Amino acid sequence: MSEKFYFMSKILVIGAGRSSSSLIDYLLNHAKTYHWFITIADTNKEAVELKVKEYQDVAEAVSFDVHNETLRETLIQKSDFVVSMLPAFMHGEVARDCVRLGKHLATASYVSQEMKDLDKEAKEKKLLLLNECGLDPGIDHASAMKIIHEIQDKGGNVTGFKSFCGGLVAPESNDNPWGYKFSWNPRNVILAGQGTAQFIENGKLKFIPYNRIYTQTETIEVDGYGAFDAYANRDSISYKIPYGLNDARTMLRGTLRMPGYCKAWNVFVKLGLTDDTYKIKNSDSLTYTDLIESFLPEGNISVKEKLIAFMGADIDAEVLEKLEYLELFSHRRMKLKEGSPAELLQNLLEEKWLLKAGDKDMIVMQHQFEYELNGMTKKLKSSLVVIGDDEVHTAMAKTVGLPLAITIKNFLTGKFKSYGVQIPISREIYEPMLQELEQLGICFQESEQG
Repeated sequence: MSEKFYFMSKILVIGAGRSSSSLIDYLLNHAKTYHWFITIADTNKEAVELKVKEYQDVAEAVSFDVHNETLRETLIQKSDFVVSMLPAFMHGEVARDCVRLGKHLATASYVSQEMKDLDKEAKEKKLLLLNECGLDPGIDHASAMKIIHEIQDKGGNVTGFKSFCGGLVAPESNDNPWGYKFSWNPRNVILAGQGTAQFIENGKLKFIPYNRIYTQTETIEVDGYGAFDAYANRDSISYKIPYGLNDARTMLRGTLRMPGYCKAWNVFVKLGLTDDTYKIKNSDSLTYTDLIESFLPEGNISVKEKLIAFMGADIDAEVLEKLEYLELFSHRRMKLKEGSPAELLQNLLEEKWLLKAGDKDMIVMQHQFEYELNGMTKKLKSSLVVIGDDEVHTAMAKTVGLPLAITIKNFLTGKFKSYGVQIPISREIYEPMLQELEQLGICFQESEQG
């Protein structure tokens, strides 16, 4: 299609944090071709100005405060399409403004009840509310649906589906015993797994409460990269109908971590250090050793010995090595004056798990299918590994930002016309997205048995 057929579109990107770099780069690099003007709104206007320095004819940076309703409404009113890269709990206010003001919206986050409540009005106004179009959720939906539809097109019936994904550290940058560094919102990592995991296994409904989520794990093998810990994630059952897997006897979505991570993280869960429901005052007068001890029964032995006695069989030498790496027994003083246990833990981990200059992260995803075709039972694995370029242009930023940016482009250029709340499970959305991702080096390797 010739450039002259594209009308000017004003795109507002709210939030320019860790996961947004590739999305912003893509939009800026395509702005002239598709006649876009990009406004990037963030609390750190100066950092954004550096990003748009070479694109001043098609982009601008503005300062933003999501709680400033007048500013938020003004920016949205001036736009045609809004991209919210804010933390998930902040999407609601932006979405309500978008629907009220007649603007399209895209996020990479799970569909919330607030978003569902806007579906009817958005459809009536022919507005797109695109969600779950990042990595996980996002690429996982698209790549799974591609294979599910291919199996069904052959006359096959999917009887089992498992999907796992993890944002990890690349082998060449793996220099700590946890095998983990932050490449996305640290708060989400600290609070991961809270609630109860729900899934179906061998035709039976299964629940894993938070206090067991890191102990009830399985091992996943990815060719060329070895073994990973996998734990169940959120509500897998809710995707059974959207995926068209009504006959599936197994339906599970999970998270991947390096071997041994889950056993060590379980120490924090069992102690209560991931609790975010109350504040500890004057915490800067305490050490992390004091914090650990405050959650343990009293006794005339060292804090480490108390912890070993408290954890019992759930602790071993490898777990202790991970805890010692974090200086939890070194009387390291806490920096925050006040914070929940989760916030105090996060403050420490943000320093210890920092992606340093030149560090690379890694995304690992694997789908496992069981299906029946022509009277035979077959198994298929589809795996994705993406390595980041550096600590800014991360694999996480690529895999979260690119599918979102590509799908926004496809909508604005008329490749699909879906309205209301959408996730990338329909062919018209996922096919062009996956095709372009493959051209950008984000592609799956499939292996089949039977």
